[in-house]
Amino acid sequence: MPEVTAEGLERWLRRFADVVHDHAAELTELDSAIGDADHGSNMDRGMRAVVGALDDGAAADAMLKKAGMTLVSTVGGASGPLYGTFFLRVGGGLAGGQAVDAAALGRALRAGLEGVVARGKAEPGDKTMVDALVPALDAYDAAVAGGAGIAEALSAAADAAEEGCAATIPLVARKGRASYLGPRSAGHQDPGATSTALLLRSAADSLP
Repeated sequence: MPEVTAEGLERWLRRFADVVHDHAAELTELDSAIGDADHGSNMDRGMRAVVGALDDGAAADAMLKKAGMTLVSTVGGASGPLYGTFFLRVGGGLAGGQAVDAAALGRALRAGLEGVVARGKAEPGDKTMVDALVPALDAYDAAVAGGAGIAEALSAAADAAEEGCAATIPLVARKGRASYLGPRSAGHQDPGATSTALLLRSAADSLP
């Protein structure tokens, strides 16, 4: 059965960096409506730094932990700490840096979600990246429980993340800078949920 390796995770990070760069203007435009108009530029800068810090031959857990620390130290606003925490926790969930199967990857991703929730104190419906992450990981776990492998489960997760992202449009933000707008935040897609959907699609395109 296919397993996720350090090489696969490096492909994911590089792919996500490329996708963020390609969508940076879109992410910033979304953020200009309900945030500080810097999500795209911040994420682009952060993921470029992550790629620059990649160390050939690093174990999977060490690679993701380094990616997390790099994002925390280079990205301003909320996205650095939240994405940094996500990668730190996912890395921490990969025991001993060994290759992992679909179930083990799911547990590591779930640890990442728990880190994001603990850091941002957000719940589903708050119009944040959690609105993409929660349905994504629920879909991933359901697919694995049904016998799916990593690629199929990640594809299901990416589809669910994109649906969750679109579902943020009518929501009124309850967390972050967007919450200051109150009802005026409705009608806009959340930029954090959008970049999270890109994260999951990048994983589906790169792993195992």
